[in-house]
Amino acid sequence: MRPAELAGHLRLGFRRPMPTILQSEISECGLACLVMVAAFHGYQSDIATMRRRFGVSLKGTGLGRLMQMARDCHLDARALRIEPSDFHHLRLPCILHWEMNHYVVLERLTKRGAVIRDPARGARFVSQSEISNAFTGIALELVPAPDFRPATHKTPVSWRTLIGPTRGLGGAIARVLALSSTLEILGLLGPFFMQWLIDRVLVINDHHLLTLLGVAYIAVTIFSALFSMARSWVVIHVNAIVGSQWATNLFSHMMRLPQTFYEKRHIGDIVSRYDAIRNIQKTITTHSVSALLDGVMAVAIVVVLAVYSVNLTILVLTVFLLYLTARWVMYQPLRDATERHIHALARQQTYLLESLRGTRSIKLFNGEGRRAAQFAHLVVDSTNEDVRVQQLSALSHASQQFLMGVGHVVVIWIAALMVMRGAFTVGMLVTYSLFASQFLTRGDTLVNIVMEFRMLRLYGERLADLALTPPEEAIEGAYAGPDPGPRLTVSGLAFRYAQSDPWILRHIDLTVEPGSAVAIVGLSGSGKSTLAKLLLGLMTPTAGEILLGGIDIRQLGLARYRRMVGCVLQSDPLFAGTIADNIAFGYPDASLDDIVTACQQAAIHDDVIAMPMGYETLVGDMGSVLSDGQKQRILLARTLLRCPRLLILDEATSHLDTLREQTVNDHLRALGVTRIHIAHRRETIAQCDHIYRLDQGVLTAVSRDSYRQDEVQLATDA
Repeated sequence: MRPAELAGHLRLGFRRPMPTILQSEISECGLACLVMVAAFHGYQSDIATMRRRFGVSLKGTGLGRLMQMARDCHLDARALRIEPSDFHHLRLPCILHWEMNHYVVLERLTKRGAVIRDPARGARFVSQSEISNAFTGIALELVPAPDFRPATHKTPVSWRTLIGPTRGLGGAIARVLALSSTLEILGLLGPFFMQWLIDRVLVINDHHLLTLLGVAYIAVTIFSALFSMARSWVVIHVNAIVGSQWATNLFSHMMRLPQTFYEKRHIGDIVSRYDAIRNIQKTITTHSVSALLDGVMAVAIVVVLAVYSVNLTILVLTVFLLYLTARWVMYQPLRDATERHIHALARQQTYLLESLRGTRSIKLFNGEGRRAAQFAHLVVDSTNEDVRVQQLSALSHASQQFLMGVGHVVVIWIAALMVMRGAFTVGMLVTYSLFASQFLTRGDTLVNIVMEFRMLRLYGERLADLALTPPEEAIEGAYAGPDPGPRLTVSGLAFRYAQSDPWILRHIDLTVEPGSAVAIVGLSGSGKSTLAKLLLGLMTPTAGEILLGGIDIRQLGLARYRRMVGCVLQSDPLFAGTIADNIAFGYPDASLDDIVTACQQAAIHDDVIAMPMGYETLVGDMGSVLSDGQKQRILLARTLLRCPRLLILDEATSHLDTLREQTVNDHLRALGVTRIHIAHRRETIAQCDHIYRLDQGVLTAVSRDSYRQDEVQLATDA
């Protein structure tokens, strides 16, 4: 047996820690499992780094590809077909194929089941019956190869990178720090006031000193209230300014992310990650100053306590260290529970948004009950995770109350004995008790803030998936010459989603002359829409180049290229607002005359003026008040308003009747704009100058006669 295999069988009584890695993309569960097992063996990485290294297809990761990725990490991989009853023979942790379309990590076995690390839900216990129902019979053992070396390959993350530049933050925090420092100094006078009152006023009945102390303390209280109000105003101002800048910076970055980023993620999870900025903002702007001051004041109070009694101070510090240990032990379970709760809420939000978008289909298929039942399950899951978080928080709070309470009583007890022996005065006892209470309170606050800062790593990791994803490449190109002509040339274009995936497109060569119309036909799922996205720069080709007027579109710059190219795709949405707002979306300075002209070209003008509010008609949620045909023509008017040199239309007239479609096509032909039609309808194809068929990733030119014969053959076969 090799040393690596021997190590896999040893059980030395201590389990090495294994992080829980939750997937960000829909189909990267296999990659997340690999990151967890690799970390267990000493190869520390994060899922963002591994994603950039290997790439993950939208269609998921097959077992063979997963084994290859493991070998690239110097892990020997062995796939096994095994029954759950034989799990004790596996070298743990290992990866299990789960529920036919998922991967989980089997961490350890128990008498009643097993503990798994689920990239979709976190660490959890599964019973024997759940294993039998979910496990597909395939396990993947991963052990270090002979050339394996522990290493760390993680993407460095800084808060400035996550939140972007923020103007005025340093000065605002300095003002909060100055005001808070003044408040803290004033707060230290309270215990001394009590000592002077007891030891100097009450003992000798000094009315004059009592009046002086009372007036002085009232003045201190007034100043404290004023400084507290000023600090609150500054904090509110900081939160407003900083919060708006951070939210704007992040949203601006999100708008520049590649389209594939959104296609691989659930919308609810993206919203949840965006909302993480609120927790980060609150902790940094509000608690950073408090943490600094509490730390400084805690040290100062310890010095004051030591002046009174070193032995009592050691006792106070012992109580605090016991409390600190208890909180430290509770941190990791609380963090894991919080992470599971966040992900459960994200799944719930995704399902809610999906259901709201699909209410029509739900009603038509009588799916209200099923959707409600599934949503109830998601609510129960998130509630259970929330209950777990609250239980751990309650346990932590109870430990704080117990240790702090008992410790304070013991301190007063011993201080009282010192008073009886004459080592303390009554005033010193009261003062020491107040200072000890202040120290423990500040220590508790400081520990809470430190734990919150540690918890920020969780929110930071979620936010990093948005903030650290590189923006779309080649937005601004190096070409600075005049705008190229509308001649489109595609040379050697090929595309696949990941290295292990089959080719979607292969060796695509296409030339579209200025003013001509080209139809691209093919069976559904043959890659026509993928080709359209590549031509629009929404996806990056795996190989080949796309030229406009002889200039590579990435050399030209995607922003400049898109200003010259118009498109209507199958899933294009309308946005909240009026019809005029939507048509002028890409051209906000357009006049009403320009909008009317574009609508006439798209054959939608008559429909619009027939509406009571005309061009000021609100379109509803994503165009819900309009028919599909009306939405298509408004989208076409939106792109025609920009006077594009090249039009790419993906089933842009599929919802129109034959007469309207012919009208639209006649208008487009009259404009003389270069057009690429991705279509199935004969009426659209018939008015094109050239026809190309896309089949099994290969684009070939076909004659009209050949196309008609193919259509007849397909109709006969049907």
